[in-house]
Amino acid sequence: MKYLVDLNGERREVEIEGGSATVDGESAAVRLEDLGGTPVRLVTVGDRVHRVVVRRGPARGAYTLWVDGWRFEGEALDERTRAIRDITAAVAGPSGPAPVVAPMPGLIVRVGVAVGDEVQAGQAVVAIEAMKMENELRASAAGRVTAVAVQPGTPVEKGMVLIELEAIAESVA
Repeated sequence: MKYLVDLNGERREVEIEGGSATVDGESAAVRLEDLGGTPVRLVTVGDRVHRVVVRRGPARGAYTLWVDGWRFEGEALDERTRAIRDITAAVAGPSGPAPVVAPMPGLIVRVGVAVGDEVQAGQAVVAIEAMKMENELRASAAGRVTAVAVQPGTPVEKGMVLIELEAIAESVA
């Protein structure tokens, strides 16, 4: 079986067949042995033995590995699943801060940002009064304000875009 393994940001091609593993074209005899009653496994690669503890991550194929005391974040997927995930990521919409939209009809009572301002995730950007209650709306992610579509006293409908944000380009020092 062939896998594409991302380990700490590096992608490797791993093929496992019987008692042999090939990593990026180099083959070695491998053996896996459970240590009963513990989360530790002994992994023998060639003539070297490693103590390994594995914890499944939140996504399919994601793992945290402790190998001889060193921690690694990894993802191991078969070729087909990796190709599907790569294609899906390539056609995914833009990521970054989402615009701030009115969650309900109401009246804008306060705008706390202006075009060009940088905001942090969770920062209050606008306050809306709806059903005699004031609600602060917050930025979902860090970004720069590109448009402010409302001002205090503006009536709004549910789903109306109030504040538009863009990702902040990281500066290279």
